[in-house]
Amino acid sequence: MGRKDYRIGCEGLVEVHIFWHNQGELLQCPLEYTMANTPIFEVLVLLGRPAAGKSEILEHLRNTELSKRIEKYHIGKLDVIDDFPMLWAWFEEDAILSKKFAKPRLHSDDDGYFKYPYLWNLLIERIGLDYQKRIRDDSNYHLHNTTIVEFSRGSQHGGYFQAFEHLSDQILARAGVVYVQVSFAESLRKNRRRFNPQRPDSILEHGLEDEKLERLYRDDDWHELIAASGSPNYLNLRGERIPYSIFENEDDVTTQGGEALARRLEETLGRLWAIQDLDKGQTDEG
Repeated sequence: MGRKDYRIGCEGLVEVHIFWHNQGELLQCPLEYTMANTPIFEVLVLLGRPAAGKSEILEHLRNTELSKRIEKYHIGKLDVIDDFPMLWAWFEEDAILSKKFAKPRLHSDDDGYFKYPYLWNLLIERIGLDYQKRIRDDSNYHLHNTTIVEFSRGSQHGGYFQAFEHLSDQILARAGVVYVQVSFAESLRKNRRRFNPQRPDSILEHGLEDEKLERLYRDDDWHELIAASGSPNYLNLRGERIPYSIFENEDDVTTQGGEALARRLEETLGRLWAIQDLDKGQTDEG
């Protein structure tokens, strides 16, 4: 058993995927048709402490065939906007300025901390600008694409309260939030485990020194954000109700991957989809 009746009659194009109609009829539907007629998340905001498992979730999604990803997770073509490459580029520029040109560093001090706290918010503004360009340049962007916005914020530099103040209206209006929940102790353990000093710029292998991780990320205001919103399903942010779901990862299903990760992710995103769908239904009725 499988798909809905609207798939009857789809024809033609080059890339074809097979679906079973509920009457047992075998259908062949072009992928673009499938995506246009299957609802997908437009924007997911993926949050959590460093090394919580966010990058491993993204890697799993990248390695999941598109048609299966749509079916299981409601995620279309993957378009990730992550602030880590932006941040790392600043560090590299500072190193060049300092070591090659003997000039002052622009963004960070010699210990690798931001010189100005507002730079954390600049990264969030940068995310919004990158997203705005995407939807500007493709009027059908979200027919096919799910944007995943990824970042971590500790209370020391404003936390999620401050970050969401700078996330663009365009993102908030389309967003659902997934928070990957681990303790600081688990974040510290995995940060040590994944760090590869030969590839400090790597999404999957970058890490922080213990002292820096503790200073920046020991305190996390996610649960304060939930408490302030007063809802088990929604964050109340700047007049918007943003659905959220928590991916529990203290048992680290993301490192082992495989079926355990797939099942946990399907449950988490399925819960978020149901909340979002309910909210849309209430809005439509209103």
